[in-house]
Amino acid sequence: MSPIAIRRRAPFSLISARLLAFLAVLGPGFITANVDNDPGGILTYSNAGAQFGYKLLWTLIPTTVALIVVQEMAARMGAITGKGLSDLIREEFGLRATFFTMLVLGLADFGNIIAEFAGLASGMGIFGISKYIVVPIGAVLVWVVIVRGRYKPVERILIIASLVYFAYPVSAFLAKPDWDLALKQTVIPTFSSDPAYLAAIIGLIGTTITPWMQFYLQAAVVEKGVDSRHYNLCRLDVITGCIVTDVIAFFIVVACGATIYHSGNAEMKDVAQAALALKPFAGRFAALLFAAGLVNASLLSAAILPLATSYNICEGLGFESGIDKRFSEAPVFYWLYTLLVGGGAAFVLIPGLPLFKYIIYSQVANGILIPFVLVYMLRLVNRPRLMGSFKNHGWQNAVAWTTAVTMIVLAIAMVYTSITG
Repeated sequence: MSPIAIRRRAPFSLISARLLAFLAVLGPGFITANVDNDPGGILTYSNAGAQFGYKLLWTLIPTTVALIVVQEMAARMGAITGKGLSDLIREEFGLRATFFTMLVLGLADFGNIIAEFAGLASGMGIFGISKYIVVPIGAVLVWVVIVRGRYKPVERILIIASLVYFAYPVSAFLAKPDWDLALKQTVIPTFSSDPAYLAAIIGLIGTTITPWMQFYLQAAVVEKGVDSRHYNLCRLDVITGCIVTDVIAFFIVVACGATIYHSGNAEMKDVAQAALALKPFAGRFAALLFAAGLVNASLLSAAILPLATSYNICEGLGFESGIDKRFSEAPVFYWLYTLLVGGGAAFVLIPGLPLFKYIIYSQVANGILIPFVLVYMLRLVNRPRLMGSFKNHGWQNAVAWTTAVTMIVLAIAMVYTSITG
């Protein structure tokens, strides 16, 4: 081959090598962020659009910045220390702090797991399939994929499933929204002292920056074998995932703001109502796309949420964990996963439960609990003994602490206005 040809191929070869390296690291950040758009998240975004139109879109910009900073911290700690977040909390703060964290977040996680199966029941209900059929089948499906699979094949399945979320932008365009107004209210904040408005903001932030995400992401980075040599590419994976997930959230709010809000029927009683409400305005195809996205999100998050909780508890108590291990090598991990999946699915099958309120409250609970997790993370990531030169910069601390303080203030404001108003 001539020197000229070699020079021409060099840039292409460099780009190809970098792309392959990125694809090798792609996974933890992208999957974690996209699972964040679970049925609880979809319902929260849909409800925000249904109740307030485009007025809450502005929250997505600061939330995206905060999400990137928080997720990057978790991934960086995993890559540099080689340990999960629960491991570090146990080693640095003791078993009592770890037990409290596991107890509180475990209860919140179980609420979220129930929400995932409730979303599956609602989504498939649009297609006329009973929850008593689809929920047990869904539970068995996710259990087999995780328990019988290995990390890399499972990760590929989850990445492919994450791409189905792009059904939501299509649904939003079919809804024919007022794009000028939507973009204007994305960059110009709208404020209100209405308790419902404050609760919606907490829910939006709580469903975007959730406690379980930090534990799962850090554990996934460790299990994937990412270290300081690969961290720049891992960080790109995290940033890409965070941006994609909030772009999808934007389109969900826009779709419901363009339809349900302007129809005058703003109170949503079911996660599938958003899909059904699109039909008169955007057509049957938009409604089916929205429903398909909901079903996909339910299955994806029903697989990941119990996994995150199992990682959290097993790391905290010192038990073996990881989907690359066999059942006999990590029995506590897999039995816990089994109980969480089975329990969440069984709960949804109980007749007459107010699943809508349960889903909404689980997202608000996420918003209230995330400051406690952030405090642990900030104390850990700023310890030179653990992180060396990879500890936080000043601006990262500023964003993360601002997020924690903001969530505390919003939670107090919501409770105060609810009592006095």
